Amino acid sequence: MNEKGSISLPYYEKARELHQNHLVVDAHFDLLHLVLGKRLKGETRVIERDYLPSMREGGIGLVISSLFVPNEYLPEMGLRRALDQVSALYAEIEESPGLFTLCRNTQEIRNAWQKGQLAILLSFEGLEPIGNDLALLRIFYELGVRGIGMTWSRRNYAADGCFFDPVEEGRKGGLTEFGVKVVQEAVRLGMYLDISHLNDEGVEDLFHFYHGPVMASHSDCRALVPSMRNLTDDLIRKLASSDGVMGMNALSIFVGNPDEKKLDEKDVADHVDHIRDLVGTDHVGFGFDFCDEMADFTKAGAHREYDCIKGHDHSIGLSAEFLSRGYSEADVVKIIGGNFLRFLEKTIG
Repeated sequence: MNEKGSISLPYYEKARELHQNHLVVDAHFDLLHLVLGKRLKGETRVIERDYLPSMREGGIGLVISSLFVPNEYLPEMGLRRALDQVSALYAEIEESPGLFTLCRNTQEIRNAWQKGQLAILLSFEGLEPIGNDLALLRIFYELGVRGIGMTWSRRNYAADGCFFDPVEEGRKGGLTEFGVKVVQEAVRLGMYLDISHLNDEGVEDLFHFYHGPVMASHSDCRALVPSMRNLTDDLIRKLASSDGVMGMNALSIFVGNPDEKKLDEKDVADHVDHIRDLVGTDHVGFGFDFCDEMADFTKAGAHREYDCIKGHDHSIGLSAEFLSRGYSEADVVKIIGGNFLRFLEKTIG
């Protein structure tokens, strides 16, 4: 035992070295949702003050920030809320020059990392901001958005989402006619497709209409935790066949059973083990979806939902866990960022 918990110090120090010497990617963080909320209260330089220190400690070189619109802003304010998040990022870049930057391709990501800047990539988490107006997709592309999470856990014009827990609903659908057009336009523009939050029917449709690499930015394994937000073994195999990558979600209810024990990085590593045994180590990465800051501790059962990894600075502990399980350094480098960088090279260029 040591101050880092149950991971022996040599593994932890080696993991820290890998995080400092190689690009580390978090494929999903609601960064701008959080930043905009604070800026609307009058705060400035939010990323520099509240998020950058932890990311630097964890060696994070690229974070993909979702454009997430909560239910209370829909449908009337979806477009405005997403644009406000993009505007907030531009304002933050001006207020904290040289610390982080919006990137649009992998060369810009590499350039930022080499300069010691945090690279930020933008992605939709649900297409509510464009409604059923395909022309708006080009506008967001020009603003720097490169990823398309087709849905959040709700239905939109493009497809049906999957809920965290079973709900009473009618028949589920896959991709709509509009959703198929979105896929086609996204490929034409040079945007990647993200299946996290999309229901199984929609994922199957996506694999039918699109045969390039697909991302699941923040989804775990349904074989280990039977949540619809997690991917079945069959879908994981299809994702791997596309040369896609899935990012490990750190939210407890997708990682294990919070009623049985306190979950931590070992339980997240179990999902990586499962993916390795299923399809190898080329198709898994980090997509932590840290939610503790957004948790509603007043709702029933909120004690079950927490981050198994307590922030980006603690991601080193997860990599140390891989090393302790016999993963090679080369495999760890792929998992912490190499796989997602390869994916982005093939999709956004």
